[in-house]
Amino acid sequence: MEPFCIFAEIRKISNIKNKLKQLMSNSKISAAAFADTKPHYDLLDGLRGVAALIVIWYHVFEGFAFASAGNIETLNHGYLAVDFFFILSGFVIGYAYDDRWGKNFTMKDFFKRRLIRLHPMVIMGAVLGAITFCIQGCVQWDGTHVAISMIMLSLLCTIFFIPAMPGVGYEVRGNGEMFPLNGPCWSLFFEYIGNILYALFIRRLSNKALAVLVVMLGMALASFAVFNVSGYGNMGVGWTLDGVNFLGGTLRMLFPFSLGMLMSRNFKPMKVNGAFWICTIILIALFSVPYLEGLEPICMNGIYEAFCVIVVFPFLVWLGASGTTTDKQSTKICKFLGDISYPVYVVHYPLMYLFYAWLIENKLYTLGETWYVAVGVFVLSVILACLCLKLYDEPVRKWLTKKFLAPK
Repeated sequence: MEPFCIFAEIRKISNIKNKLKQLMSNSKISAAAFADTKPHYDLLDGLRGVAALIVIWYHVFEGFAFASAGNIETLNHGYLAVDFFFILSGFVIGYAYDDRWGKNFTMKDFFKRRLIRLHPMVIMGAVLGAITFCIQGCVQWDGTHVAISMIMLSLLCTIFFIPAMPGVGYEVRGNGEMFPLNGPCWSLFFEYIGNILYALFIRRLSNKALAVLVVMLGMALASFAVFNVSGYGNMGVGWTLDGVNFLGGTLRMLFPFSLGMLMSRNFKPMKVNGAFWICTIILIALFSVPYLEGLEPICMNGIYEAFCVIVVFPFLVWLGASGTTTDKQSTKICKFLGDISYPVYVVHYPLMYLFYAWLIENKLYTLGETWYVAVGVFVLSVILACLCLKLYDEPVRKWLTKKFLAPK
């Protein structure tokens, strides 16, 4: 009987090893992730976090421009991080869901998953936006007082993702934002549109049809940017609901989103070392290029930004998806950056509103005068994002997953 006992012990040890491996593998995934979540592209998670942190600094410098009624002079192209997010989103959604559709995975399942993933933080951002607006004294930028009833209506509309037309009563800040309590929600609004179009239409396209769609959308986006259709001299459109902004925002979402899906279907990794650092340096360099003058007959700045979105960003996503982390420390860093990327993006702007109000009140227009406050806003944004992630977002998503996605 002894040999059988030995074999039994070996099997037990093997089972224990397998369980440990599974636990170690699961530890790389958020506690609130769905049970059948596929392994992540670690470097893409990290790059999404890098882009989100760059967005904070872009908005810091936007504050100096806003306070002085001037132009943004540092990280001039930081708003293109949104276009980078869209291509990442398309790539990841295509990877995560394209092969799942069928009897056991329906459109209803997809929408429930996306709402559980995205909407809890939308609500948190709206609440924080209402709180900071009240701290500012419930006034628009021109000093006009806003009734509490309008603030509550704006909060309700943001929670249910109902955008504000410029000039309506619940457009409380008075500068035309689609979501005045938390401006960056405009990109999430288009993200939701992209998710709906994916489930209804885009996922059904063949590779060839999707490639044709991507080419057509790319030509439309390039034309919009190069011929300066918005009149802004840049691609920073989509944040308000006038006709040109809605068109521009739709193109800014649809092209990179669809391209990301096409890439995920045809992805073949290439051998590359140091992909994370290469991509990070390129992103920072792209966003830091000075504004390019010249609007007639074509917009030079538009040519540059179209080149970034149509050529460079897809290359960076391909590079990032090809690379891998090489040790536990780099894996942890990329996981941390990926985990906080969405919360940082959603919760930082209410703090920016307070920062902008402080700049205007004190007539401060440069980083040199305010660096300590700017750094404080950056650090506080990251801390707030971490707290929201661990104390609110993950527990809420875990509860919602258990309640609405549990096997029947």
